[in-house]
Amino acid sequence: MENKVFIIAEAGVNHNGDIGLAYKMIDEAKKAGVDAVKFQTFKSANLVSKFANKAEYQKKATNSEESQLQMLRKLELSYEDFKALKVYCENSDIMFLSTAFDMESIDFLDNLDMKLFKIPSGEITNLPYLRKINSLKKEVIISTGMSDLKEIQEALEKLTDVPKVTVLHCNTEYPTPMTDVNLRAMNVLKNTFNVEIGYSDHTLGIEVPIAAVAIGATVIEKHFTLDKTMEGPDHKASLEPDELEAMVKAIRNIESALGSESKMPSSSEIKNKDIARKSIVAKRSIRKGEIFTEENLTVKRPGNGISPMKWDGVIGTFAKRDFDEDELIEL
Repeated sequence: MENKVFIIAEAGVNHNGDIGLAYKMIDEAKKAGVDAVKFQTFKSANLVSKFANKAEYQKKATNSEESQLQMLRKLELSYEDFKALKVYCENSDIMFLSTAFDMESIDFLDNLDMKLFKIPSGEITNLPYLRKINSLKKEVIISTGMSDLKEIQEALEKLTDVPKVTVLHCNTEYPTPMTDVNLRAMNVLKNTFNVEIGYSDHTLGIEVPIAAVAIGATVIEKHFTLDKTMEGPDHKASLEPDELEAMVKAIRNIESALGSESKMPSSSEIKNKDIARKSIVAKRSIRKGEIFTEENLTVKRPGNGISPMKWDGVIGTFAKRDFDEDELIEL
């Protein structure tokens, strides 16, 4: 990843199992200016049991009568589909990423030569999964939704062979209420684990990921969709393409605005220095030899004369020539 905020457009399963929609999502992600577009790779039968229930937000957005397994089967893309999507991303000059949700899919994505692996929040307590990711010795981004510091610590201890780990603060409610975002926890992660940090966002709108960048996020992940009104579990909590583009532009602006930790005049404002600041000037006409006092001196713009910070050193000295009213004082 380059030395800038790495923005991931999370396509997830918002393609609804249709590779044609997935291609269109890649196009929109590229147009928005993100760094990577990320999908979700899984074999439904390896991911959930036939007894697994859906989350409440999934029930509201999809058929409440079907099981989680039935829902996921509709959203599953084949491995051949992902091979094609990776090629399409390469031809579009955008990074292809996908989160593996089962062991077989980890192997598939590794063989696909994916350089960066994303561990989702739900796998942070999955020891075999973590060991498998660690064995790849590739860069890792890990989300921490639903977890506490102890669980995060235990997960990171299983990732000792990866070259770099970025830890994302996250809340896994879709959409996340603003009162549950707890953005300050992001820097707790940084200070506790001495890692780069980021934020995986499930709130509505773009304000929170922008704020996350302002307080130090180096990675932003955000769900997007072609149309929020489409049927599917994640569409309603996702950005549409124009919103995604607006988020990217705002993040890049914030990056520029953050600047460095030095405090000094910028090149753009130097020209205004003499205009905005003030100098010591004659309050009235002053004759040569007259003593400068608070009665015959004042402070006015412009600022290209003697600084008012030298006021005390000017008071009590003698005028070496005549000065008209408002003329800059010289010693």
